[in-house]
Amino acid sequence: MTRLFGTDGVRGVAGRDLTAAFALELSSAAARVLPGERREGGRPRAVVGRDPRASGEFLEAAVVAGLAGAGVDVVRLGVLPTPAVAYLTGEMDADFGVMLSASHNPAPDNGIKFFGRGGHKLPDAVEDEIESALKAPAEGAVGAAVGRVTDSADSAERYIRHVVGTMPYRLDGLRIVVDCAKGAAATVAPEALRRAGADVVAIHDDPDGLNINEGCGSTHIEELRAAVRRHGADAGIAHDGDADRCLAVAADGSVVDGDQILGILAVELHEAGRLAEDTLVVTVMSNLGLKLAMREAGVTVVETPVGDRYVLEAMREGGFSLGGEQSGHVVITNHATTGDGLLTGLHLLGAMSRRGLALDELAKVMTRLPQVLINVRGVDKFAAESSAALAEAVAAAETELGDTGRVLIRPSGTEPMVRVMVEAAAEAHAQEVAERLAGVVRADLAIE
Repeated sequence: MTRLFGTDGVRGVAGRDLTAAFALELSSAAARVLPGERREGGRPRAVVGRDPRASGEFLEAAVVAGLAGAGVDVVRLGVLPTPAVAYLTGEMDADFGVMLSASHNPAPDNGIKFFGRGGHKLPDAVEDEIESALKAPAEGAVGAAVGRVTDSADSAERYIRHVVGTMPYRLDGLRIVVDCAKGAAATVAPEALRRAGADVVAIHDDPDGLNINEGCGSTHIEELRAAVRRHGADAGIAHDGDADRCLAVAADGSVVDGDQILGILAVELHEAGRLAEDTLVVTVMSNLGLKLAMREAGVTVVETPVGDRYVLEAMREGGFSLGGEQSGHVVITNHATTGDGLLTGLHLLGAMSRRGLALDELAKVMTRLPQVLINVRGVDKFAAESSAALAEAVAAAETELGDTGRVLIRPSGTEPMVRVMVEAAAEAHAQEVAERLAGVVRADLAIE
């Protein structure tokens, strides 16, 4: 049976998959699971935020109705980044938080994400409880038990003060271009950078509900590269629609990806004695160059499956303070409970300010090895782990590549497809090995 919750909440096309009726029922079910023990003498409390998608307006109304109808007091936060909602869930002592966003997806999509007490993502078991509660009949609250609904007038201000307050170094003298992705970052990112001391040029800061992520942001970084060069900026910061990601652009227009950002921040924290257990948490998709660089710097690397939730789980279990993904999801647990694009950007720029170095110089903390990815479609992905021929081919490739390369064979989580990823010191070598392994996958895992 297909699980309702994906790796990042419940997502779908708003109005078709995510209807108002479904949002109401899902939030009502969550209200029966998430509060835990009732507050002494009162009702549980939830905070609700959204990105600027047009569909967020009707979905917010439905979620609020479902929560209040189930006896939960609701504070509407308005349009804010996902990490702001996570932060305010804890800062406002709410029992749980709800964010309406589909992150980097196009405007027709939307999603419903829940945060537990303290602003933490929910474990699978709790999401399964909500799904079970969704199927069970329930009575609504009546009389004095009905939840009350209020609006927060200072939610953006609280979040801006928080992220700027974590900065150990100011950004005076730096000109920064920030791409707000026509999303939630537009409400807070330019102001946060200005308060940190930067001279700020904001682009794509005009969300209209229908243009979120459209040709801009962290998934379309070409516009930011051009703007950095046009304005003679020291660096550029790119967010996605809900601002939980951060990618960067150096003054020369070169892109600084999540792996490089993680490497820069890891060295900063390590040298300051603030990198917990001297450990960085990454996924299996992080470039081998990052791992080699961290070994050289004396930083241990812990790998997890793909997905920021797995990074977070490993960080909580090990008590680690820094982790993330190549895509720009970076988690700094000293200041946040989830990936926070604004926080990441500020601390990356803070490293520039402290060291007095250009971003492209800082990015040399690691050398990215050529990485070739081939998606082999129309194969039996479930047979990948048991294929003797594929195992033999992978072993031979790993021996051939040695310490300066690696192979990753990963079945897709959503399609009949196997992903073949190869890294090597030379791109031509990586391409040749990847194509060879893809041929084995096609031949041995073909669907008859």
